[in-house]
Parts: sequence; C-alpha cells; structure tokens
Amino acid sequence: MFFTTSLKVKFDLDFQPSIDKAVISDLASLRFAHNAENLVFLGPPGVGKSHLAIAMGIAAVTAGFKVYFVNAGTLVEGLKNANLKGLLDKKLKALAKYDVLIVDEMGYLPFDSEGAHCFFQLISRRYERNSMIFTSNKSYGEWGDIFHDHVIAAAILDRILHHCTTVNIKGESYRLKERMKHGLTTMQK
Repeated sequence: MFFTTSLKVKFDLDFQPSIDKAVISDLASLRFAHNAENLVFLGPPGVGKSHLAIAMGIAAVTAGFKVYFVNAGTLVEGLKNANLKGLLDKKLKALAKYDVLIVDEMGYLPFDSEGAHCFFQLISRRYERNSMIFTSNKSYGEWGDIFHDHVIAAAILDRILHHCTTVNIKGESYRLKERMKHGLTTMQK
C-alpha cells in the first residue's frame, strides 16, 4: 500500500509495517492543519520521516495552506542571527504567517543556550495558532540533550505535544534496502 499525495509523492507503507496506515490516512485529511495541531515523526535515519513530512506539506500546499520547510539547524541559526541583530520578533512574526512549519532533523545537531531560547520563543509564538511538523531521530526523553537544558526541553515538548500526533517509525533504512538486498551492506540492530 502506498500513501500518495495529489502530486504523486509516494511512500511505501508496506516497507515500514510499524506505521499505522489509518493514522497516515487521518493525517492526509489535514485535520491537524485545520486544528493547528502538530505532527512528530520519530525514528532512526532512513525510515521515511522527512519523506512523510514533505508529503504532508505538499498535501497542505495543495489544499491552500501556507507551508514552510526548514532544517532545524538552519532555522535555529536564523533565529539566533535575528536575535543578535535585534530582529527576533520580526523573524518570529514572519514564521507565524505559515499555517504549517516543517522542522526537519531535530536532534542531528544540538542547540546552544541562545538557540534553545530562540526556539522556545518560536514554539510559544505558534502554540495553538499554527501547526508544526517535526522529524527527529531522538526519542522525547533525549530532547533535553538537543537543547542542553532539560527544563527548556520539557517546556518545548509540553507545548508541542499538547495537540500532537506522534508517528514512531521502527524499521530498516529505505535508502539502504537495495544495497542490503544485493548483500552490499549489513544493518546493525
């Protein structure tokens, strides 16, 4: 079974059997965007987190929502730069105009204290007003390591998870499946 957007973005749900097809079908209805709810795709590299986030973004754009996709590290550096120039509020207002903000690769690189505080302000500004989609290879218990501050991580997660659907993907890397099929690489479990 494939999840397909109107622009023919396909995701092979059979390759990742840990994904509940009914949940993906519900998410594709864009109820989350209409209700200013969040989505979080968790799992190891290569399982399709970014692919699903992009597919949801494309579906939202097709339905008339304003969507912005950004890598987490790039987003935080931009927020810090705006803060340094005294323009953080302006940057937060600019990001608030998007109905859906997709933040890809949370946790691949940790944030410093300033970055964590700027990110918290973004989350607070969007809380219960606009949707966010996150992808992360870190469990929620590890988000304190991302922010180097368990208190701010708890405050961020409290706001994100209040109205949120989490899709925890367990499985093999889609990127490596062909190499594995031909015996060119092995996966560590």
